[in-house]
Amino acid sequence: MWERRTRRKIAAAARKIKNNTSIQGCILLSAILILFSGYGVYAQENGIATGTVARELKIGLDTLWVVLASVLVISMNAGFAMLETGFCRSKNAVNLLSKNLIVFGITTLAFWSIGFALMFGDGNDFIGSQGFFLKGADNSPATGSDYEGVYTALSWTGVPLAAKFLFQVAFAGTAATIVSGAVAERIKFIDFLWFSFLLTAFAYPLVGHWAWGGGWLDKMGFLDFAGSTVVHSVGGWCALTGAILLGPRLGKYSSNGSITPLPGHNLSIATLGCFILWIGWFGFNSGSTMEVNEHIARIALTTNLSAASGGLAGTITSWILAGKPDLSLTINGVLSGLVAITAGCAMVSYGNAITIGTIAGILVVVSVYIFELLKIDDPVGAISVHLVNGIWGTLAVGLFADGEIYGDKTVNGFFSSGDFKLLGIQFLGVVAVGVTMIVLSTLFWSVLRLLFGLRVPPEEEYVGLDIGEHGMEAYAGFFDFQQQPPSEELQSSSKDWQSQQPPTKANDS
Repeated sequence: MWERRTRRKIAAAARKIKNNTSIQGCILLSAILILFSGYGVYAQENGIATGTVARELKIGLDTLWVVLASVLVISMNAGFAMLETGFCRSKNAVNLLSKNLIVFGITTLAFWSIGFALMFGDGNDFIGSQGFFLKGADNSPATGSDYEGVYTALSWTGVPLAAKFLFQVAFAGTAATIVSGAVAERIKFIDFLWFSFLLTAFAYPLVGHWAWGGGWLDKMGFLDFAGSTVVHSVGGWCALTGAILLGPRLGKYSSNGSITPLPGHNLSIATLGCFILWIGWFGFNSGSTMEVNEHIARIALTTNLSAASGGLAGTITSWILAGKPDLSLTINGVLSGLVAITAGCAMVSYGNAITIGTIAGILVVVSVYIFELLKIDDPVGAISVHLVNGIWGTLAVGLFADGEIYGDKTVNGFFSSGDFKLLGIQFLGVVAVGVTMIVLSTLFWSVLRLLFGLRVPPEEEYVGLDIGEHGMEAYAGFFDFQQQPPSEELQSSSKDWQSQQPPTKANDS
């Protein structure tokens, strides 16, 4: 009898725990406390020094933070996929989703085998030359003078090499996926894949080494905390050259030069993409500490303030210029604020973060209109968001950097010191990276045009890349794209398309 009552009480208690999440949380917390207290007893009984325990605990927490931040940054690929797909037409949705999915796979392999060594491996002021395939001496998480290995540029952070690589490859993937939106709806799938490989294996690591790998820009004092230039303007320059060489989409400009709107098919998923990117950016910027410290919350707040002010400024600016608030420009205003604060998120005040974001929100709207007038067709506004505001954010460090906030009193922008030195260094970095990326990306695009041709045929572009490139539709049964374009549109675009194709015997004759 007593045993049956006891079993019933135990069963009732188990049901209560199962149905009460608060009790479950308390049990989990208690288990963690017991685990740590048990380890402390073990350490004392076995003579483990308190300093050793503290060091191991810090390494564990730092590693956990870097891995979590990496996951946040990697999740931004989902944000880019939703954003680009929503901003483009439904007949190209599969193509855009495919590019945003596969690009991180290509980036991971390219950066693991080649890019990481060129960017962070020991070498000279221009390029790294050791540590390919993550092989080579490395005693991470040792730091400073205790570090012995071939990745000296990352010896300032006390986490294992795997965590360092995971975080940096997430950044490389971001640079590559920026290009996707600007060349959307007309580039051949194979060209984008090869360009992503070349970018993340060679071009991005080259300029990244200058700024983050102990290269010549780093030694001059160039500051780009989380990548306004190294990540965003690098992707932006590639997007610009690609959009120019490809030319505008079929039907974007009429014969008299007037602009024909080609609106995206789903602003709902574009807005979702913006929110995913906004959340992921906290890993992007705060994670760049690569350790758990007191600066993480401040960086997160400056990031959020700039995004908020950028979104508001973009909304108001579009309202003034177009007479109505434009959701697409609100989205890009938020993203422009995030891009602009990325370089200086750890070294500017809250008020200046709002200033940076506000200017970014205005710039993105104005630049979208300017690029349209210049007939540079960018379906998602990637050039305006990442290039224009990557440049602005980098220069803003030279204006607003505060050494007291950053923890280095030698780092002060013009408004803190009255000195143009830092602004000059920032400007030099922007120019050096810009010229290099224009040359390299133009070279990459040109070689790919010779090998494969850059642009899909006009008939395929009209029907949509989903059918032409992939043989499937994102919304099967809902839309019918199996119609022929007007003959005059095909005739007017055939000459432009032929210029994008590799030379053949027929063309040579």
